[in-house]
Amino acid sequence: MAKKILLIEDEKILAEMYQDKFSQEGFEVFLAFESREGLEIAKKEKPDLIILDILLPGEDGIVFLNWLRKDPEIASIPVVAFSNYDDPVAKNQAAELGVKDYLIKTNYTPQEIIERIKEYLK
Repeated sequence: MAKKILLIEDEKILAEMYQDKFSQEGFEVFLAFESREGLEIAKKEKPDLIILDILLPGEDGIVFLNWLRKDPEIASIPVVAFSNYDDPVAKNQAAELGVKDYLIKTNYTPQEIIERIKEYLK
């Protein structure tokens, strides 16, 4: 059974590129472009991991994490934050809400991101 990843990322080109790369690695990938959509997919698909952009249109990634952690059905799903928003306050909030990692997109190649994410899905 393929592990499921939910990628919540509002940059469509980036999201689709990662969807392709993770699919090639044998994962089933669901895309959401904003927080509410991400929450609906999380409830429906129960992914093994959520990759979450922090800067999203409407409600941001921190709001999403609050919603996720309040819903007993999906509260335990691991989340990796994935953003260009290198902000100590956001990082603290994300850490308090239990993210496994806070990756700054520009610090890694896509392949390095995929290797990091695979570690969390072992």
